[in-house]
Order: sequence, then structure tokens, then C-alpha cells
Amino acid sequence: MQIRLFPESVKLLFEPSDGENSVSSLQAMLVSTASRVGTGNIIGVSTAICFGGPGSVFWMWIMCIIGASSAFIESTLAQIYKRKDSKGHFYGGPAYYIDEALHKPKIAILFCIFLISTYAVGFNLLCSFNLQSTFMDYPFYNPSTTPTIIGAILAILTGYCLFGGGKRIMKVTGTIVPFMGVSYVIVALIVIIVNYHNIPSMFVLIFQDAFDFKSIAGGIVGSCLVYGIKRGLFSNEAGVGSAPNASASAKVSHPAKQGLVQTLSVYIDTLLLCTATALMCLSTGVARDAAVAGAPYVQTAIGSVFGIAGPLFITVAMVLFAFTTLIGNLYYVDNTLIFLNHRKMPSKRFMHIFYLMASAIIFVGAIIPMDAAWAMADITMGGMTLINLPVCVMLGKRAIDCLKDYETQKKAGKNPIFKASSIGLNEEELDTWK
Repeated sequence: MQIRLFPESVKLLFEPSDGENSVSSLQAMLVSTASRVGTGNIIGVSTAICFGGPGSVFWMWIMCIIGASSAFIESTLAQIYKRKDSKGHFYGGPAYYIDEALHKPKIAILFCIFLISTYAVGFNLLCSFNLQSTFMDYPFYNPSTTPTIIGAILAILTGYCLFGGGKRIMKVTGTIVPFMGVSYVIVALIVIIVNYHNIPSMFVLIFQDAFDFKSIAGGIVGSCLVYGIKRGLFSNEAGVGSAPNASASAKVSHPAKQGLVQTLSVYIDTLLLCTATALMCLSTGVARDAAVAGAPYVQTAIGSVFGIAGPLFITVAMVLFAFTTLIGNLYYVDNTLIFLNHRKMPSKRFMHIFYLMASAIIFVGAIIPMDAAWAMADITMGGMTLINLPVCVMLGKRAIDCLKDYETQKKAGKNPIFKASSIGLNEEELDTWK
């Protein structure tokens, strides 16, 4: 469905929101994209190529196409089992469908713990480190003071946005994400066009390395296959269980609408932005090895065409990428805290303390070693995925039935409107769709 219904997914983006205070499909997609699109699109791709080889890019593409289907399942389930607060706003996510569909509250709580560990700690530590690493090649960079200064500035800016509430998060991400993504792709295209003579050999290199099974079998952990999967998953987060928290907030007439829209978010992240980084770097032919993994490899590649302006552009892009990622990550955590607090928003005092702690973690991330930052992110993300994907398999039929109901109504010329009973669900167990 992620290929067959691609045109329908694009069309659904332009559906207007249902009411002034409701969240549209586009707004929910932008929040999830803000979290997906981030430092992983630059630093993650760079480390995958430098450590795993050019073949990592191919396995990122495979992860994207497969991941788009899991993104549909998890986001559709989040819509089916979403809840409504006293102000009429919707919320939900994996914890809710694990609890209400599988009736496994302890597993739901465990998922919440992993989500908070991932998005408030693991990913934000790494995001902060990746941002400060882009300044390493500048003359003013001092390893003992610069990371501290950058960490403090980033923590203060993020804290300011967080204390503005959820609507400010929507506004900031809605403004920055499109500009950030389009500008980055345009610059990457210019670099690729300048190096057009290297394009054929670049693709040969990607596919040769991707199917070098002797090399893969000889070193599974450090192979292009594993790095492509790890960094692809880190970047697009499909199946991890993060995006459903944003998907649940959308007010749509049918759950499948938000599921379809979320497949686009995965494509934007990997097929567009990750590919832009990979092809930009590989087309230049600059040296790649473990010593330049991360920001230096990308900065050297873009600098070969744009000179000193190249690394500066990457720095600006990283600032925007990192900022939207940090905000999107903590938006997900808000939903999880509501679940853990007996479906109620925690007190303002608690949230203020939590936001201060979250800002402090961002500060710490700027001053820790690279290996520690990546390891923490991989471990916590793995915990979320190992819970969410099996749940998506167990509940997948409900999302697929939901899609069939959507397509049946579309073929009848209707604007699909969902009723839980139409696919055999008990309406009394749901907060919506009655």
C-alpha cells in the first residue's frame, strides 16, 4: 500500500483541519517529520558510509520501503485507539493500543519507560552531541569550552520553546521543517550536478558494496547491511513507535488517512534527505574513513564545491535539524507522561521540573563522547522497537481491515468516514469512532 496508494497519501496532505483548535493531517505529519528529520539525516548517513561502506545506502532504501508499511500500521492503530481530553484535543500512541487492544498494561508501561529513555535522554544526548560536532573544524573551536557553550545555548533555546506549550511546538516545526528540508536538498543537488561525471560509478559502488555478501558475512556487526539498517531506522524511526504519538493528535474522518500520510514522512526522511546526503558525499569522491565519520565527512564533501560556505551551510542546517528534532522528541514524551499519569496531564509543577531536566540532558549531550551518545540512542531505540513491532504484527489485521474499509468507501465515491463496528471492533472499548 505504501507504493500503490502513494498518490492518495499526497492528496490527503491538503485536507483542511476540522476546526480552529484541531490538528490537521499535515500538522501531525510535520511534527512526526520534525522528529524523523534531524541530525541522523546528516551525521547518521555519514557514519553509516564511513563505518559500513557505500552499500549502507542501499539497505537504508530497503528499510525505508519496508518501514513505510510499519509506519502505516502503527499510525492507523494510534488513530483507532486515540483518546480525547476535556478540551476536545486528541492524544494517543503505542501505549494506548497496547493497553486497550491487547490489555497488557505492564507492557504499555514498559514501552513508556523506553520511550522516555529514548526521546528525552538517548536521542537528545546524541542530537546535542551531533550539533556541537559540526563546529570542530572551525578555528575558534576549543574542545574544553566550545561544547559547553553550544550545549548551554541549545538547552536554553529548547527550554524556552517547551515552556510555550504544544501549540508553539506546532508553529515552530511547521515553519522550520519545510524550509530546512527544501534548502538542504537543493544544495545537495547542486553538488551532485557539479560532480555529474561520478554519478554512474557512484551507483555501481553502492550496489557492489551492498551485495558483497562475503564481506557482510565476514563482519556482520560492522557490515553495510547492519549500518544501513541501524542508521536507516535511527533516521526514519518507522516501527519504533514514536510517530504514532503525533498521528493520534490529528482530527480526521478515517484512521487510514493519517496512516497513509505517515508513509510520506518516512519517504521524506530517507528517500529524500538521507539519499541527498549520501549521494552528495559519494559523488564528490572525497576520502571516507572512521577518522572523518560524522560532520567532517559531509563538510569536506560540500566544501569541495562551495568552498568555505559549504561547511557553514552544514552548520546552519544542523542547527535547524537539531532544534526541530529536540522539540519533536519532547512532544512525544508529553503524550507518554499523560498515559503514566492515569490519562491526565501531569501538574504544571511536574512538567516544569521535567522540562528543566530535559534541557539539562541536552546540555550534557554536547560534552559526552561520540561512542557513548550513539550507544545510548541505539540501546533505548532498540527497546522501543522490540516492543512495538511485535504488537503491530499482532494488531496488524485491524489496521489492514481499516484500510480495506477506506478503499471500499473511496471506490463508492464517498469521503470515507470510519465506524469501529464496520470492522468488527467493540465501540464501547473506544473513545472515538462510535
